[in-house]
Amino acid sequence: MVEAGETDIARDELVWLLSECPDFLDAHVHLGLIALEDGDPKLARGHFGRAYELGLRALDAADSSHPLPYVRPSNRPFFEAAKGLVHCLIATGREAMTKDIQRRLAQLDPTDPLGIARMTGIQGT
Repeated sequence: MVEAGETDIARDELVWLLSECPDFLDAHVHLGLIALEDGDPKLARGHFGRAYELGLRALDAADSSHPLPYVRPSNRPFFEAAKGLVHCLIATGREAMTKDIQRRLAQLDPTDPLGIARMTGIQGT
């Protein structure tokens, strides 16, 4: 829908999906992207932050110390949420918060496929 220029319909559908399943990480990521396109980094930060938080909760619940590689399609929304969150934090003057996100992601996938270390200014961690 977004690719076809139907952003309003996509937004409504995603909001409806979240009303039925508030923990749908991918819906939060897409709503964050739509909010960024609409020039609303605070709303985008809320959606990306929620998706990132959901991912962290799942990792903590699994008590997993294993890597979480971005190359696996099921892991990508989590990393995309983190990147969106970092982008929004920088855009809203909250750069200090980005370092914790970058460090956590570096533990999960040290390859940094989305360039989050570059965004946060942390190199070689």
